[in-house]
Amino acid sequence: MRKIFRPDEFNQETADAVIIGGGIIGVATAFWLSRAGMTTTLVEMRDGLSTLTTTASIESFRAQFTEPAMAALAKESIEVWENFAEVTGLENYKIDLHHGGYLFLTTEEEMVPVVKATVQGYHRVGVTDSECLGGDEILKRWPWFNPEIKAGAYRAKDGWFSAHEVTQGFARAAENARFYVATRATGIETDAKGVCAVLTDRGRINTRVVVNAAGPFAITVGRWVGLDLPIYQMRRQRVFVAPHPKIPRDAPLVMDVDNESYWRPETGGALLGWHDPEEQKSDPMDDPQGDWDFPAFTLEMVSRLSPFWAEVIEDLKQEDISVYAGQYVHSPDDQPLIGPVNGIPGFYLNCSYWPGVMLSAAAGRWTCDLITGKMKPENNPLRLSRFEEGLATPPGAFMRGRHQ
Repeated sequence: MRKIFRPDEFNQETADAVIIGGGIIGVATAFWLSRAGMTTTLVEMRDGLSTLTTTASIESFRAQFTEPAMAALAKESIEVWENFAEVTGLENYKIDLHHGGYLFLTTEEEMVPVVKATVQGYHRVGVTDSECLGGDEILKRWPWFNPEIKAGAYRAKDGWFSAHEVTQGFARAAENARFYVATRATGIETDAKGVCAVLTDRGRINTRVVVNAAGPFAITVGRWVGLDLPIYQMRRQRVFVAPHPKIPRDAPLVMDVDNESYWRPETGGALLGWHDPEEQKSDPMDDPQGDWDFPAFTLEMVSRLSPFWAEVIEDLKQEDISVYAGQYVHSPDDQPLIGPVNGIPGFYLNCSYWPGVMLSAAAGRWTCDLITGKMKPENNPLRLSRFEEGLATPPGAFMRGRHQ
C-alpha cells in the first residue's frame, strides 16, 4: 500500500495522531503508533523522509552509555536493528547492519582512569560486554594504530547500518500511517481540551495528539503551543572519503576522545567527523552546508591515532571527498525529551537528540507507550519536567559534541 504522498495529493481531515518531522525519529514513532492501531499522519517539510539531520549522521549505534535511560534506549534499539525484518514484518528486509564495534581511545595517561571509570559506568547500567583495553592489547588487535595509545573502551557488538533503509522500512511497515512530504507544518491549534489540530501549508488536520519530532526545529514547534524548550542546536559535519586500499575494511568505529574526531569504514572508503571546538550554537537550518576546509581539518585529526590516513591523504583528489552537514540538538543534560508536557494535553515530545539515529527505535516505542497509556508518565525518566523535579541525570557519555 502506498504511504508517501506529495503535497498536491493532500486529502487529510483528521487523524488519531499527527507527527511533525519526518526524520528517523518521527518515522519510527509513526511505525509504533500505527502498530498500536492509531491512524497516524506525519508531515515533513522536505521532499523526502530522513533527508535533513538523519542523512548527515554517520549511521552508527552503540550501547556504551553511562546514563541509565540512554543505555536502556540504546540496548532496546539495537535489538530492533538486529531483528529488523521480524520486528517490522518485512520479510527478508535488509538494513546493511554491521557489528564493526565502537572503540574510544586516548593517548593521555591522565585519561586512563577516566576510561576505566567510564567502562565501569557502562557495566553498572547493564552494558557488561564493554571492555577496558590497555595500549598493548589495542595494538595487538589493530596493529596499524598509533603506538602511543594508552587505553580504550570497546564493545564489539556496536556498529552501523543504513539509516535510509531503516527509515523507509519503518514507513513501509506502518500500516495505519500516511506520510506527507514537501508539506510544512505552520501551527498547532488548541481548545479547552488541549491540542485540536495541526495547521500545514496544504491544509488543516484535526487531531487530539501531536508529536513534536521536528529535530532542530523542535523549539519552533514548541513555541506554537506556548512552550519554550530548554534546548539548542549545533551544526555538525561529516566527511565521506572514497575507497582507498590503505583504509582497513575491518576497522571498528574509532573515536579519539582527546580531540573528538572519529571515523569508520564505509564501502571501501570511510565516514569521518570531528567536533570542531570553534562551532557555535546556531538557529535551526533548512539546508545546513558543510565548510570547504572541514575535510582537511578532519583528516588531520583522525590521522593522530590512525597514521595510515597520512598515506591516504597523499592520494586524495577533490572528487574523492564529500562533506555533509546536519544539526545536533542538546538539552541541559544531553538526553532526549520524550513524552507529554504538563499543562498542554495531547502535546508530546520526541526530540532533542545528538544520537537520534541510534536511539530512534526505542524512543519511538516509548513515545507510543506514553500516548497509549502503556507507560505511565512518572515511569518515564526523560520527561521534560525532570529538570524542575531535580531528576536530571548528569551526562557521562563520551563524544557528545556539546557546546563548551
